[in-house]
This record gives sequence, structure tokens and C-alpha cells, in this order.
Amino acid sequence: MASISIPLAYKSHSLRRSPIYPPQLHSPIQIKCSAIKESSNSEESSNQLKQLRNVACGFLAAWALTSFSPVIAAGQRLPPLSTDPDRCERAFVGNTIGQANGVYDKPLDLRYCDYTNEKNNLKGKSLAAALMSDAKFDGADMTEVIMSKAYAVGASFKGTDFSNAVLDRVNFEKANLQGASFKNTVLSGSTFNDAQLDGADFEDTIIGYIDLQKICLNKTINEEGRVNLGCR
Repeated sequence: MASISIPLAYKSHSLRRSPIYPPQLHSPIQIKCSAIKESSNSEESSNQLKQLRNVACGFLAAWALTSFSPVIAAGQRLPPLSTDPDRCERAFVGNTIGQANGVYDKPLDLRYCDYTNEKNNLKGKSLAAALMSDAKFDGADMTEVIMSKAYAVGASFKGTDFSNAVLDRVNFEKANLQGASFKNTVLSGSTFNDAQLDGADFEDTIIGYIDLQKICLNKTINEEGRVNLGCR
């Protein structure tokens, strides 16, 4: 008998915005794999069944680990707002692990925080998987930040400097990005549905072809921005 336990520590909660966090479970997921006991005169058949069992167990374990990864995913629910009195200041430290894949040692809940004209404390920080919806970053210096899998729905980034940043798989839906600078910025997999991009600077922006096609559908991008992006 093979048994795999995947401990989870999330609970399901609802807020007024679209859900994104995984539902919480109160007990570990148990995956049990067993093989049928064979008679002693069928050793070859038993070996084949053992091999099939091992393959099946490996597949199920991989499925469980990827399906319940503690990173932000579309279609799941937001947790309640953090009660940590210093939660907004945690952006000035950022994450210490998981910069590329949005895995974190402690969640960054920056919702409703105000970083307007912050010029010193956000540069180069890792804000992987940060919750940033309805926060204000207007005029902030966010050069070289890493925002893998951040959730910035409805946030305000008017005039924000994202030069040389990595904005990988960030959800900017309905965000205000008027006049933001994306010079030499990685925009892989990020979404800008209903975002305001008037006056945004896309000089030397690094973006894949599929992502380019999607962002070019945004009608708020001015002519200069469309030329820099290469929109057709």
C-alpha cells in the first residue's frame, strides 16, 4: 500500500472581487495506491501490476502537488484582508523565496495600501504573488521589481516606473496604468483586460507574440505605445 499526504492550510473565503485563492481544507489529501495480490504462480503478471501501480502513484502525486500549489491561481478565492498592522510595510522587505514561480514564505497582502510617490523602498524588491488589488502605487519607483503572479486587479499605477522589472503573469485587470513606464520590462503572461494604458511607455518592452496580440487589443494604448509594442 502506498500513501501520499499533501497538507494544505487554506480555507475558502469570499470578497467582493473575483476569487483567486485555493479553498482551504481542514485535513490533508490522502492518495492511496494498492495492487491486487496475485497468486504465487503468476510472478510475471504481479511484476507488471507493480510497475503500473508505481506509475499511477507517481502521476497522482504529481497531480496533487500541482493542483494544490500555494500560489495565486485564476478562479480561486481571495482570503480575508490581513489583520497584520504592518502588512503595508512588508512590501519594503518583499519575499525572500520563490521569485520566479510566485511561491512565498509569507503572503504579501498589500490591498488598499498607499505607496503614492514612494521613491526609495520598492526598487528591486520581490513582490511575488502579492495581493495588490485596490492599492495605490501612483508615481512610485518600482524599477527592477519582481512581481511574478501578483494580483493587481483594480490597483492604481499612474506614472509608476517599472523599468527593467519582471512583471511575469501579473493580473492587471481594470488597473490604472496611465503614464506608467515599461522600458525594458518583461511582460510575459501578464493580462491587461480593461486596464487604462493611456500614455504608457513600452520602449524596448520584452513580450511574447501571444501576449503582444492580447495587449494590442487594448484600445487605450496611444499611437506611440502601439508603435513601440509593434501592434499591427
